[in-house]
Amino acid sequence: MSEEVKKNSYSADSIQALEGMEHVRMRPSMYIGDTGVRGLHHLVYEVVDNSIDEAMAGHCDTIKVTITKEGSITTEDNGRGIPIDLHKKEGVSALEVVMTKIGAGGKFDKDSYKVSGGLHGVGVSCVNALSDHLTATVYREGVIWRQEYQKGKPMYPVKSIGETELRGTVVTFTPDPTIFQQTVEYNYDTLASRMRELSYLNKGLKIVLTDERELNEDGSFVSEVFLSEEGLKEFIKFLDQNRDPIISHVISMEGEKNDIPVEVAMIYNTSFNENLHSYVNNINTHEGGTHLSGFRRGLTTTLKKYADASGMLDKLKFEIAGDDFREGLTAIISVKVGEPQFEGQTKTKLGNREVTSAVSQAVSEMLENYLEENPGDAKIIVEKVILAAQARHAAKKAREMVQRKTVMSIGGLPGKLSDCSEQDPAKCEVYLVEGDSAGGTAKQGRDRAFQAILPLRGKILNVEKAMRHRVFDNEEIKNIYTALGVTIGTEEDSKALNLSKLRYHKVVIMCDADVDGSHIETLILTFFFRYMKELIENGHIYIATPPLYLVKKGQKKQYAWNDKERDAIAESYNGSVQIQRYKGLGEMNAEQLWDTTMNPEFRTLRQVNIDNSGEADRIFSMLMGDEVPPRREFIEKNAVYANVDI
Repeated sequence: MSEEVKKNSYSADSIQALEGMEHVRMRPSMYIGDTGVRGLHHLVYEVVDNSIDEAMAGHCDTIKVTITKEGSITTEDNGRGIPIDLHKKEGVSALEVVMTKIGAGGKFDKDSYKVSGGLHGVGVSCVNALSDHLTATVYREGVIWRQEYQKGKPMYPVKSIGETELRGTVVTFTPDPTIFQQTVEYNYDTLASRMRELSYLNKGLKIVLTDERELNEDGSFVSEVFLSEEGLKEFIKFLDQNRDPIISHVISMEGEKNDIPVEVAMIYNTSFNENLHSYVNNINTHEGGTHLSGFRRGLTTTLKKYADASGMLDKLKFEIAGDDFREGLTAIISVKVGEPQFEGQTKTKLGNREVTSAVSQAVSEMLENYLEENPGDAKIIVEKVILAAQARHAAKKAREMVQRKTVMSIGGLPGKLSDCSEQDPAKCEVYLVEGDSAGGTAKQGRDRAFQAILPLRGKILNVEKAMRHRVFDNEEIKNIYTALGVTIGTEEDSKALNLSKLRYHKVVIMCDADVDGSHIETLILTFFFRYMKELIENGHIYIATPPLYLVKKGQKKQYAWNDKERDAIAESYNGSVQIQRYKGLGEMNAEQLWDTTMNPEFRTLRQVNIDNSGEADRIFSMLMGDEVPPRREFIEKNAVYANVDI
């Protein structure tokens, strides 16, 4: 066989089995992160990643993902189809090897895939191991092949079930409810968000998502087609649809540097936040890495050079810092790396050093061309940078004030904070409570040993529309920083958050269960997302869920958290009942608040986490921005759930 033919062939010999997978079912969290909602959806992403690899290799242009009526998932692509011929080493079909051996897959063979995402061959076999039932159907070389599995084990050898003119792979799986005990119900919006993201990252690839559990008015299934012709340029427009741009075009580039494909898109807007989203082989690297460092270096060097040459910095009495060049910037950096080195098991930080210079060069060339061809936009960007630098100096004074209060002893804590006696932060929790009245009730009802209370006066500052020095100057925000004990960062890296002295490992937002309470909750969440994202990423932020109703009949009483529960309780009591609607936390006495909302044995705390940083960024900018119509539409669609999953 010639070298060229060998390079383009995809056969059983391309599949390499690394080790067994018996322990996947015993330790699922080691492979998919957790067995909650996030891990459940991760199963879909792993199967789709295999199809994406086929697309990146140029063999597939359509992927279909379907949530069936029964709640299982079917993914289908028009790629080459997983090889089914005999695997020499394993003595069974290559399809069976891929589906039942951990670390088996074509992505370990460089001749089959130049780059790939997913968990490097762990993915589809893990999905099989964690499924109650899985069926793999392969359309390859005119024949339909099939094999079914029960809890990861083959039910029969791979068999031919007919002829076909199609090609590709279809996988249908049902998650095992004994593994995913919290829920096995898929959320359409969560899957749609990831499929949309993948379509932007792989322009020209069509992804069709269908939900057979829901019908449109015309009787058809709810379905969306994700197809992007412009890739990251469209992604930027989607993310920034609720912000006002200050330049006329999205700045973008696509090409190869040092054999590394690099794609970048960016735009400046009127906001005061920096929103950078980075990807490696379609994996969202929310902790950044060398590609992000390369972007920052290229951006700062090129803009600084242009600003110096323009003479616009001549009257400035202080140096411009790297942060100043990124205020009001939304950017997406996507690289494809043949052998990515990720730091940590979660693959959220890229470590390949060669990527830094590749991205830096690409960004420098892109920006130099744009600034030269668009002098009007160039001037606006430099003016934005100068304003950011001036605001940073003002913020430095405000930040130093917070810093001084933070590092002081217990006497330096906010006067309104009622602290707990426990000294171990891992055992401590602080409630951020709306208003002095509710704060007073919470102080009486809490367990003083491990629960601290910090009442907040009214609605905190909307950080989405405020300059940084205004944020650090805000009294309520200063109190939050000081109470938590975190430091804000150095002058060189003013956005870094030092969590080493975090005083509470549970930070609980507790607001009234009404419209005002939801608004305050969102304001606080926006602040944490923009200024203390590390707290969310490390699982420290929670939302308390106080009840809406108390249903009573004689000596019997029960709390209800929604209208459906209220009606069910009332019906179970037979006859007339007394229903009390809690308009606010202050309407409960200390004992009731403890029983329903603060007692660890009975309370329900919702942990806040970020499943998709781009989507979270878009939602916060929309909820806290100036545009009313998209906000109204979002609230009308989600109000029934009374919960925003970010």
